[in-house]
Amino acid sequence: MIIATELIYLLAAVLFILGLQFLSSPRSARHGNWIASAGMVLAVAWTVVVLRGSFTAAGIIICVVGFVIGAIVGVVSARRVKMTAMPQMVAIFNGAGGGAAALVGVSALLNLSGQHPEFQTGFPEVLAVIIGGISFAGSVIAFLKLQELITGAPITFPGQHLVNGLLALVILALAVVLLALNSSIVVITVLLALVLVLGVTFVLPIGGADMPVVISMLNACTGLAVAASGFALNNFALIVAGTLVGASGTVLTRKMSDAMGRSLINVLFGAFGQVQVSAEGGTSAAGHTVRSGSAEDIGTLLAYSRSVIIVPGYGLAVAQGQHALRELADLLERRGVEVKYAIHPVAGRMPGHMNVLLAEANVPYEQLKEMDEINDEFKQTDVALVVGANDVVNPAARNSPGSDIYGMPILNADQARNVVILKRSMRPGFAGIDNELFYDHRTILLFGDAKESLTKLVAAVKVA
Repeated sequence: MIIATELIYLLAAVLFILGLQFLSSPRSARHGNWIASAGMVLAVAWTVVVLRGSFTAAGIIICVVGFVIGAIVGVVSARRVKMTAMPQMVAIFNGAGGGAAALVGVSALLNLSGQHPEFQTGFPEVLAVIIGGISFAGSVIAFLKLQELITGAPITFPGQHLVNGLLALVILALAVVLLALNSSIVVITVLLALVLVLGVTFVLPIGGADMPVVISMLNACTGLAVAASGFALNNFALIVAGTLVGASGTVLTRKMSDAMGRSLINVLFGAFGQVQVSAEGGTSAAGHTVRSGSAEDIGTLLAYSRSVIIVPGYGLAVAQGQHALRELADLLERRGVEVKYAIHPVAGRMPGHMNVLLAEANVPYEQLKEMDEINDEFKQTDVALVVGANDVVNPAARNSPGSDIYGMPILNADQARNVVILKRSMRPGFAGIDNELFYDHRTILLFGDAKESLTKLVAAVKVA
């Protein structure tokens, strides 16, 4: 039985790794999901087989009820969630994983009946409680911010870093007490409560613009918590799965920070995203005017261009305009216009958000170009069509040393011969700062819902 368990868990681990490999490309991502899911089903099913002798009647009922509820919630959520709400779903599911890992650690510590555990088993148990609890509470706050149930702007308070530091020190002290003295229910309860508070106070000061990085980081934390719970339970499959999630989440977090031109420390502690208000009381640049155009004029401009680079953003996702955008691109290509899509690493609200959104509309993967690959092409492009994007094309990141986003790599849409921006209003993006590209003499704005505006452009191109 032991050999069979090790072999099956090894097979599950291989399926996890293959699934991750397939997820690296939109073409094979669907297969990657199925492969990784098969590995998880295999690991869970065999774990039930191994533990079948340990189940009481009540335990079996609890497991079945939990499985049914989880399956229903998972299937319904996955099928009904909108693409714009995908980051929220990722955040809350990630929080559930962290919470589960924390509960495993709490359960293991409670089973000691007040005695302090051996270090080799107690340390991962305490680690699972701390990291899993922070991940759970932080993910809940990320969900609330993304769902706009609370403000997406940083929520700060005087002495927040001091408070968080003191919380961390007390948590560390309680962890030492648990490992060295006793694991009383009082100490465990206080530890868990403080961990949850730290998770909340840690994420509250982080603005909506940085949520993609925060989600990625919390995902890595959940992976570490799951791996720790695997050590606590002596479960090889949990150790491998948690390690894979932790490692990939860490790498992605680093890449996301680099794509924003900021350090992870600045992302986590910079309170970035507070709206900068001008002296006149608004968020628009004082004394500047914008040039707006009609769908007919812009449609003619697009129809008679030689090359168009489309820059998609969160506004496209909100309007669910990806199919109308694909129709517009197809029309332009039939007229001989070269069409490409420029994808910024942090466009949208989570890594890969725009890639998935466009894949939903069957946009050819070959047309999706990463920032480094396409940035030099804007200079030779007739029109940069910006659909719902804001901060990722803001020239202030390159030209304004005093700006909060200065140094962030951006798409060079401002270097195109003409810039067309589809936008609901002049409101700033997640970063909360004005976009000087709106006032450029080459820029034309088409105000309105992105899907409606794209539909109008489709009609205009047809008659151009």
